[in-house]
Amino acid sequence: MIGVLALQGDYEKHIQILDLLKIQSMEIRYPSEMDKIQGLVIPGGESTTMTDLMGRNDFYQPIQKFAKDFPILGTCAGLIMMASSVPDSRVKPLGILDIEVDRNAYGRQIHSFTDQLPIKLDDSETHVPSTFIRAPKITNMSSNVEVISKYEGDPVAVRQGHHIGLSFHPELDNVTVFHDYIFKKQLWKKTSLKHHAA
Repeated sequence: MIGVLALQGDYEKHIQILDLLKIQSMEIRYPSEMDKIQGLVIPGGESTTMTDLMGRNDFYQPIQKFAKDFPILGTCAGLIMMASSVPDSRVKPLGILDIEVDRNAYGRQIHSFTDQLPIKLDDSETHVPSTFIRAPKITNMSSNVEVISKYEGDPVAVRQGHHIGLSFHPELDNVTVFHDYIFKKQLWKKTSLKHHAA
């Protein structure tokens, strides 16, 4: 079961992507519901509003604890929330990815755009349409972070351990590659390794 944080933002679109992949999902509105899931999506939305709602609902510690064992996919505002540093005092990030993120660095809503991006996950490379809406920019990152896609030379998709963060919205273009990789292939590999070790 994969959870989609449903406090604010375009969480329903992520549920549609998981449905396409025949992955069971549920909306997460309370920390106690996280006991039922093995992966989490933090969707796009408004990072200042997310900060407020996550604080009010006591989500910070449960998500940080969850992230140690289970994969998290963050898109747009979700990427901002997963960062270690955001130069905006209104945003309190979770510190899951060793990156610094600048909010809305790709411009305002009227500057939204879609482009084809090369995506490299493990040994396979593909091109997917990618929609940027008031997108954040990754301005700094540690050597522990792997870049899986760039736009005009800047990283826009990164992976660290079992987590992935994206500046763009794959769910708006019915792009399934990230959800498939992190919640199907990666979780299956992890589970099979555990069984093998046992």
